[in-house]
Amino acid sequence: MQDSQPRRGPAIDPIDRNRGDQYRFLASLLSAAPGAEMLAGIAALEGDGTAYGSAVAALARTAAGTTAAEVQREFFELFVGVGRGELLPYASFYQTGFLNERPLAEVRADLSRLGVARAETRFEPEDHLALLLEVMADMAQGRIAAGPDMQARFFGRHLAPWAAQFFDDLAIAPSAKFYRPVAEIGRLFVDIEARGFTLAA
Repeated sequence: MQDSQPRRGPAIDPIDRNRGDQYRFLASLLSAAPGAEMLAGIAALEGDGTAYGSAVAALARTAAGTTAAEVQREFFELFVGVGRGELLPYASFYQTGFLNERPLAEVRADLSRLGVARAETRFEPEDHLALLLEVMADMAQGRIAAGPDMQARFFGRHLAPWAAQFFDDLAIAPSAKFYRPVAEIGRLFVDIEARGFTLAA
């Protein structure tokens, strides 16, 4: 997402490292369809008895039963399409009904304050969900200097108002098959993060 560089500092807490990994995993799946190697890795994932673990196990089973080409077609139908995809994963669209509106300006202002710039190889507006998830991953893992309060503010302003609704919509999108369990993982993870920030406040 950004041109920020890793910041030297205290060792990252294992919980924050795991949080960052989860954010980054979701971001990668929403920015591009997984290739064959990543799909095989997903198929090898194991869940546990929690709701989140069950969603991970469901994704692993789905990955094992599909191909990279099939997921690529699904990604195209969901997020690209001919003209537009079935879903528009942008904060502006979900919060105003239009693209490139005030939520995008607010994201850009906060990223500027954090010293983060969009990488030249990325062309999506900065309020794309994958980019926002990458920012949260970088904050959690110390690539962007941001303590818990700043993470909570960024999450509360730019993800909490709409990300769960997006994942609900993804779960019922006509073309969603591989991305249906991705939607469940995303919905559960956003809820876990929201409750964690609330408890920490």
